[in-house]
Amino acid sequence: MSTCVIRFALICLLSVLWIDLLPATEPLSIGTRRELFVDDALVDHLSGEAEIRLQHPVPREVVIRFDQPWEGSSSGYHTIIQDGDIYRLYYRGTHIEVSQGRINTGSHKPYYCYAESKDGIHWTRPELGIVEFQGSKQNNIILEGLGTHNFAPFKDENPECKPEARFKALAGLQNEGGLHAFQSADGIHWKRMQEKAVITKGAFDSQNLAFWDEDHKTYRTYFRVFTGGVTNSKTWKPEGIRAIQTATSDDFLNWSDGIDLVYADSPDEELYTNQVKPYLRAPHIRIGFPARYVERGWSESMRALPDPERRQLRASSVERYGTAISEGLLMASRDGVHFKRWNEAFLRPGIERTGTWQYGHQFIAEHLVETASDLPGAPNELSLYAAEDYWHGKGGALRRYSLRMDGFTSVHASLKGGELITQPFVIAGKTLSVNFATSAAGSIWVELQTADGKPIEGFSLADSVELFGDTLDRKVTWKQGADLSALAGKPVRLRFKLKDADLYSFQFQK
Repeated sequence: MSTCVIRFALICLLSVLWIDLLPATEPLSIGTRRELFVDDALVDHLSGEAEIRLQHPVPREVVIRFDQPWEGSSSGYHTIIQDGDIYRLYYRGTHIEVSQGRINTGSHKPYYCYAESKDGIHWTRPELGIVEFQGSKQNNIILEGLGTHNFAPFKDENPECKPEARFKALAGLQNEGGLHAFQSADGIHWKRMQEKAVITKGAFDSQNLAFWDEDHKTYRTYFRVFTGGVTNSKTWKPEGIRAIQTATSDDFLNWSDGIDLVYADSPDEELYTNQVKPYLRAPHIRIGFPARYVERGWSESMRALPDPERRQLRASSVERYGTAISEGLLMASRDGVHFKRWNEAFLRPGIERTGTWQYGHQFIAEHLVETASDLPGAPNELSLYAAEDYWHGKGGALRRYSLRMDGFTSVHASLKGGELITQPFVIAGKTLSVNFATSAAGSIWVELQTADGKPIEGFSLADSVELFGDTLDRKVTWKQGADLSALAGKPVRLRFKLKDADLYSFQFQK
């Protein structure tokens, strides 16, 4: 026997022995929190025709057109905050003049603007009297000067937050020193928390976000970098691709060094914005809607897209302005650093029409909110918002898209059927609720298993009461009832048998 073969056999034997010596992984404790299938963290096995399927938002109405003189055709970097019964919209007002061989962004300096809504659909511009534009303060401008390229506010959920800093924001560019920290008591009147920038290493030429990460008890930010080159206050020579880093802070002023996001099974791609925030119904999961930026170049398909004359006009200045396309992606993380990024588009450019299939289209606002359904008697839904009609005309627009609660992805099975078996986890509560939809002929059955995969007496598949319908909250029952109190604190697995059905989320409830 050769030395190489003996060495390889010894390595294999030592590997097995080492694995045997490793401590067993403790089952994840999910308690009573809601769990989604935006990643595979809870999935052990899919069989038959079951798969995790990416869902897609449904286009709705244009909710606001940015047609005021200070808003302009390049209004961007939108932020929406649901604050009690008020929806707050923040957005940059800038205007682009496109002519042959020239792009002019200097018709007026950028401003940050504010609008309000009671339903997330109908928006008003309050006359705030804060910033003067062309001799008048009768406008909805809240900020001018430093930070107005990418001002990104959030409502601070830190229980120790001071009243004067109930709202915070990061904003700034490298030529302004980096990202500056802002605070506000009412979300309208803002001031910097200190003169110096709080984050200086990065590119920042995008929407750079922050929030209170309740799961980790820290402030967290996501900001733009390039993978190569130099981007600092003295030298602007970016190379590589647009990428995202994250950092944390205890006080919003002193931040850790940025670290690169890590993606599982995703190619290197240009990610323009990031739009990461804890999901409102499961805040331990951070949901992001990065904008994918793709330069396609000229081709017959490019020339066949909407507004070919305007596309050629933009390209006469810089080719990518006419031949780049953008769309919205979906990504999710449980630790804020490692993300499952769905490589297929979450929000495609959609059916071809004026103002679409261009660079700047489908940049999703930060972040989604809960709104009423327009179907009488239907439960609330999620609304997200994305830009269109960028570049030309009097002003751009923001279109609303709707999505089922928890409906980013689903475990889907065809009529032929399929099964999902979860990883073991420790539960709390007394009942199990599922968010699901079936066809009239479809169904779901549920089994509870021990951590080693054995059906628990009374909760087997044979004991399961068939589920069908379409609801956000259905209690799972078995022949003996629905009470799971005896299993609280113990590691269990879930086995779902699906037929022509979609399972969006589940939750053990008190």
